[in-house]
Amino acid sequence: MSLETTLPGATPTPPKASSLRTLIARMVANPLGGVIGAMILIFGISCLLSPHFLTSFNMIIIARALAFIGLVTIGQAVLMILGELDLSVGAIGGLAGVVGGMLMVQMGLNPWLSLGLCLLMGAGCGLLNGLLITQLRLHSLVLTIGMAGVYGGANLVATRGVAITGVPHEISFLGRGLVFGLPVPFLILLVCLTIVAFVMMRTPVGRYIYAIGSNPQAAKMLGIRVNAIRVGAFALAGFLSALAGILMVARLGTAQPSIGDTWVLSPIAAAVIGGVATTGGLGSPVGAVFGAVIIGIIEDIIVLFGISPYWQSIVSGGIVVLAISLDSLARHYLNRDAS
Repeated sequence: MSLETTLPGATPTPPKASSLRTLIARMVANPLGGVIGAMILIFGISCLLSPHFLTSFNMIIIARALAFIGLVTIGQAVLMILGELDLSVGAIGGLAGVVGGMLMVQMGLNPWLSLGLCLLMGAGCGLLNGLLITQLRLHSLVLTIGMAGVYGGANLVATRGVAITGVPHEISFLGRGLVFGLPVPFLILLVCLTIVAFVMMRTPVGRYIYAIGSNPQAAKMLGIRVNAIRVGAFALAGFLSALAGILMVARLGTAQPSIGDTWVLSPIAAAVIGGVATTGGLGSPVGAVFGAVIIGIIEDIIVLFGISPYWQSIVSGGIVVLAISLDSLARHYLNRDAS
């Protein structure tokens, strides 16, 4: 018999461990609330740290920078929900950018036709990744590491490491223009995010992606075309990466071979911060983009304080490790108490 007694009519105080477990379970189940709260907190702290942060000029800079990494993050988030990962997205974006520059400048092709062909090429690269993974039954992490070398090597072979200049001004509006005070790349990000989020939340394809990420064997038993969905998700990631690469070329006015070099760690970190589970089956592209906003704000503060931009890689890597560690610890804590 317990030595503790409860007065009649009194409500027992729940154990602290149970309260903590409930809080973690709610954050894992609905991560959007947590990431939005963290974003607001970091935004407020940034406003206090620098008087130059909350200016229209700086907000435009953050929004424009967010567009490029955000597009890659959407594709990576869909793959992570599916239980996959693509480390070649940055290389695909860079290759699409330089191929677009070569078509427009060296071959004199119509700029808009060139952009369309580059988008198809990006989707084709992602499609190739998906086919190799599904048909040869390769692990996506290992395969895309190798394909990143292939696409990156093709970039250097085509350019010899030299930027392609003289990109037509006709497309500069895509990278530098403003509409209603908002950067055009940011508006393109919002359109892409809206479409992908709708597909993920309101269509059978989205439900299939979550089902495959949760349990691929059970999804296959239910008649879901698992491999077709996986190949399509890789093609989408390649398409969005190519779109980001093309928009970067339009912004810079040159096709730099280095485009996409930093689009590997940050999308993964953003997705995990936004609540996408590293094990698949949970999260949303919307949360992933909110995670990208957090990383963008942190990197902007680094620049405003005059800290070397080389620290951005350290920050991105540290955020990846921290986010994945916290995600793993939270799920391990819940699984331990549930067993």
